Amino acid sequence: MNRPVVLTTAAAGGAWLAALAGWTLRLAAVPATLVVVGGALGVVRRRTPAGPWLVVGVVVVAGAWSGAAAAGRAGATREAIVAAGTVDVVGVVADEPVPWDDGFRFVIGVPTLPPVAVDVAGPAPTAGDTVEVRGRIRPGAGAVRGDPVAGTIDADELIVVARASDPLRRAANMMRHRVRAVLGSGDAATRGLLAGFLIGDTSQVPAGDLESLRRAGLTHFVAVSGSNVALFLVGWWLVLAPLAGPRVRAALGLVGIGVFAFVTRWEASVLRASGMMALVLVGRLAGVPIEPAVALGGGVAGLLLVSGDLAVSAGFQLSVAATVGVMVGVRRVRRRSPRWVWSTLGAAVGAQVAVLPLVLLHFGSVPLLSPVANLLAAPLVTAATALGGVAVATGATAVLDIAEVAASGVLGVARWAAAWPQLDAAGAAGFAGLVVAGRWRPLRLVVPVGLLVAVIGAAMPPQVPLGPVVTFMAIGQGDAVLVRDGDAAMLVDGGSDPVVLADALRRNGVHRLQVLVASHGDLDHVGGLVGVFDTVDVAWLWVPDHAALGAVLTGVVADAGRRGIPVARVTAGWRVDVGRIQATALGPQRRYASDNDGAVVTWLDAGGPTALLTADIEAVAQQELPPLHPDLLQVPHHGSATTDLGWLIAVDPDLAVVSVGPNSYGHPNADLMTRLRGAGVPVITTWDSGDITVPLW
Repeated sequence: MNRPVVLTTAAAGGAWLAALAGWTLRLAAVPATLVVVGGALGVVRRRTPAGPWLVVGVVVVAGAWSGAAAAGRAGATREAIVAAGTVDVVGVVADEPVPWDDGFRFVIGVPTLPPVAVDVAGPAPTAGDTVEVRGRIRPGAGAVRGDPVAGTIDADELIVVARASDPLRRAANMMRHRVRAVLGSGDAATRGLLAGFLIGDTSQVPAGDLESLRRAGLTHFVAVSGSNVALFLVGWWLVLAPLAGPRVRAALGLVGIGVFAFVTRWEASVLRASGMMALVLVGRLAGVPIEPAVALGGGVAGLLLVSGDLAVSAGFQLSVAATVGVMVGVRRVRRRSPRWVWSTLGAAVGAQVAVLPLVLLHFGSVPLLSPVANLLAAPLVTAATALGGVAVATGATAVLDIAEVAASGVLGVARWAAAWPQLDAAGAAGFAGLVVAGRWRPLRLVVPVGLLVAVIGAAMPPQVPLGPVVTFMAIGQGDAVLVRDGDAAMLVDGGSDPVVLADALRRNGVHRLQVLVASHGDLDHVGGLVGVFDTVDVAWLWVPDHAALGAVLTGVVADAGRRGIPVARVTAGWRVDVGRIQATALGPQRRYASDNDGAVVTWLDAGGPTALLTADIEAVAQQELPPLHPDLLQVPHHGSATTDLGWLIAVDPDLAVVSVGPNSYGHPNADLMTRLRGAGVPVITTWDSGDITVPLW
């Protein structure tokens, strides 16, 4: 490498480490950094001129200050005291609202308050808008899109006082509105994915598909990066300066980069790509060519000096590491042909190797065969992004239809590759060890066989139980009960998180459900069912006849209707056979004042041990059930105090299971657990034991 590359890389690495130290240690990092830099300069001066390295030292010190300042701002926000009560405030929407429950959540900047979140049920405002919010504020530190907040306002009313006035922001908002208007109808998953390719907005992509993209190693395609910036600039130049000279295009490109950063709402990967491109364009203005490595190092160092909190951003870390991996990977295979195949493969392998430690740190597993998925998906992503951009610019529906086909192909690759082997830290270390050992001549024949066996073993599907079983899946706070006999399966509820449910179904080897039962509309029972039809095939959906469904379950029912899945409004007496298991609905028997009492209650009988699945029923519905003595009891309502203890003891099960996770409700109730154990009933929880499988034979 030449001298500029070395110096820029040193500055970037030093700034990153210093910013990270500053974030962790606050201002104590600064004197320590000064000592280190001073010592380094003393060593370097004996061999090389000190001037360039003095610049590196200044960058390192500035990085420490930047990290410390960012940590101080975040800490001040989290520690700020917000008094609970009614508020009527006017402020500026700081960032793009994100979907939240039945509405949206965003951060608002109010002169008289620290940064706080706003939960609103109505239409979402736009970043930069000035809004008036009336509602109740409650204290409590948290984060929205990674930004710290000191409390949350539950908005009863929101009025947009003024739209964003900044020219760059206004232009960016117009572009976002244009993208959403063109992609507003059609298949939600494919058009949501197109929005992800174009502007990094994945809010409309089902959570299950986002998890599939992650497990396939394809999420970088919806984390807007260098290729997106390049495509945007091409379109920008074609519109504004098709015949202009290089320097005019460079100047206009710098403005375009600012607009694109606003369009994509300052995602970490966009900032990294924009910083690199900005340096390249500045070099063109000055007549100085900038090497890619210099652009990366200089861009990273500059961004960390401005915003030290990027040092601890997982998105920024992954973006920088992936870019380094792509550069190295493409360089390693540049002489091989066909060139596009090897370039794609080299980039994918290089990126995966570079981000592997970070992915393990942040997510716990890495997709083993991600390069294969990337090789299949990359041309589809390029086509979908380019055609989607043309469709947004021109409104041509035919072009948009073709872009949708390409996007659906990417989703197909992701859903297919999501089931491929995943490696945890130990597996990744073992795999790397085999690869390294393969460089030793005596093992060159043994290692490929070992790798093949390891891949086949990791790819083997989970073993299906031989007989009828009930599995209480560990999905956190909520219910998700899998009833199965061989390949026949029924799922009762799905917890609150679609990603967690998809992972639970995957680890249990479930791809098709004969019946999906949504016991009632509470979020911790049906939130995970959003997008479930993209994860598994469902033949029949059961919902309670008398209880209010709520917004989330109503959406699930509507999705089932669009897909032609029959929906049954279930009351006591409904019955279905799941293999040898006869599942009978014992409730709801009538309309109740409480939606919990109106939940579907299920009795399971396979000719051996019996089971009673109680959802969230409370004392009233419990007393109206027929006299029952199941061998296995799901303790109602996650073990809450709403259960009639007399009824619970009278049921007299041989085993009681509580579906529960970390929560602030006090579940399971201590008195309830004491009464059960005092009556000689063993009690186990998914919180303590993970997935709990009980045979029914």
